Amino acid sequence: MTLYYRDDAVQVTSESIRVGGHAVALAEVAFVWHQRGRTTLAVRGRVLSRGVLVLLLSLPPLVAVVCVLSLAWSAQDRGQWKLALIILATCAVLALAAIPFLEIPLGWLDRSYERGNKVHELWVQHRGQEVLLLRTPDALRFGQIYRAVQRAVEQREDPR
Repeated sequence: MTLYYRDDAVQVTSESIRVGGHAVALAEVAFVWHQRGRTTLAVRGRVLSRGVLVLLLSLPPLVAVVCVLSLAWSAQDRGQWKLALIILATCAVLALAAIPFLEIPLGWLDRSYERGNKVHELWVQHRGQEVLLLRTPDALRFGQIYRAVQRAVEQREDPR
């Protein structure tokens, strides 16, 4: 028996596909396909939180540009370039010091895109009936499971 994929809820082997407590013998599977399911509240929340995070990451640079332009404009009117340059240099040093702390929210944003923004469903034709095996909004996990099922079916059809 070959193990193609396993996590806490799904196991794909050369003999069967187990999802939760339900097991389907691979020999009895005629077709395997996937489709997009109805969007869930969790997926909508993920998309909304992604938008909020992008907004929060975009606002500080925009505010900084406005402040720099305002500072340059007022320094030009008053002729106090030395004070303006000191303020700009201090802000630039503080911005460079804050860059490593951006790793955390950018990591959240990256994982949000990995998980996707759709619900994926894995269907099989088992004993002449269409059976929904898996429904998940996690695109990365779904892709791994679907590819494992494909490999298991291909190996079943083409023994070497």
